[in-house]
Amino acid sequence: MSRRLLLLLAVTCGVAVGNIYFPQAIGPLIAAGLHVPPDEASYVVTATQVGYTLGLFLVVPLGDRLPHRRFLVTLLTLTGLGLLAAGCAPGLPFLVAASLAVGVSTVAAQVIAPLAAGLAADDGRGAVMGTLLSGSIGGMLLARTFSGTLGEWLGWRAPYLVASALVLSAAWVLARALPVTTPSSHGSYPALLTASLRLLRTEPELRRSCFYQATVFAGFSAVWTCVALLLTGPRYGLGASAVGMLALVGGVTMLCTPLAGRLVDREGPDRVNLVSLIGVLLSAAILAAGTAGGVAGLAALTLGTVLLDVAMQSGMVANQSRVFAVRPDARSRLNTAYMTCAYLGGSAGSWLGVRIHDRAGWGGVCVLVALLATLALARHLVVPPRSRLTERPSPGRPPAGGGRPPAGGG
Repeated sequence: MSRRLLLLLAVTCGVAVGNIYFPQAIGPLIAAGLHVPPDEASYVVTATQVGYTLGLFLVVPLGDRLPHRRFLVTLLTLTGLGLLAAGCAPGLPFLVAASLAVGVSTVAAQVIAPLAAGLAADDGRGAVMGTLLSGSIGGMLLARTFSGTLGEWLGWRAPYLVASALVLSAAWVLARALPVTTPSSHGSYPALLTASLRLLRTEPELRRSCFYQATVFAGFSAVWTCVALLLTGPRYGLGASAVGMLALVGGVTMLCTPLAGRLVDREGPDRVNLVSLIGVLLSAAILAAGTAGGVAGLAALTLGTVLLDVAMQSGMVANQSRVFAVRPDARSRLNTAYMTCAYLGGSAGSWLGVRIHDRAGWGGVCVLVALLATLALARHLVVPPRSRLTERPSPGRPPAGGGRPPAGGG
């Protein structure tokens, strides 16, 4: 795969992924603009993540069945129209419904990942995944930053309208730049859906990766949903743009994920996972100091969110590399199972985080992150040794699972 194509795919991932995260920075603006309580406005974030989870399960498996160019252009066009509808929403119920629709369709990054994994060499797949994830992180950070700033200048609707224009532009570019690909499966749509569930049941390495990412992403989503409430609340009294600036500091993550990908290629996913889970646990302790307020509290929030972002995204690279090595002929279906579990965790984390914040404050959210990281770390430390022996491909040999007969149907 050429570097130019990889760069284009990474940028497209960023454009698509940004739609999931920018509502986190403008929740207070939505609440004020639509005259609803902040906890009700948080339903917009939850609806987007729930829709994304549905899209992962219902839409992404079609990446094994449909030509990628037509499929991706269609998805991006639907996302752009959904964002336009959200930006014109007359009230919260319509906005929540539009956010759900945007979430379902904005799964382009999860269609691109299996496509790129199939084009990459076995010993360079981790690096390719790291580059794509770096693009996704860039989109996530810029979306939070500019949505908060733009929302304060022009109102909460402006970020949705700008995002719509960006997504429709990306669809136009991909329609002209993507190569023609041949689908890897001719199974029916019901067979594709059941194959994802069957793979989850039969592949222990897939289940392990799903558990790691679901727990860590739940804590990640809880933090980023609630940090807006903390910064705009009485302890700090800052505007929505402060959330975006905090996210922008996390740009260092873009530099770390390609490095994590190279480490996965060299050392295997398990070691990267171990360091990532320890990093999440440490970030919870640092974030807890954010309750102090003032300069010291802001410093703790900055350092803690950066560490959390780096740890979560590096773990994502490790887990996705492990998952794509299980069944090269079913990467979209594997990615469906993996990312559905991850975003179910993220949706639950956003919902639970807001409620814990209402009852126990920011400290309670940090305890939640620590508990989730501890669960994942405990699972990691009891992995059977034979799993670790088979996860690193030897030079000249296919990755684990590459030569096995199909186990998931479809």
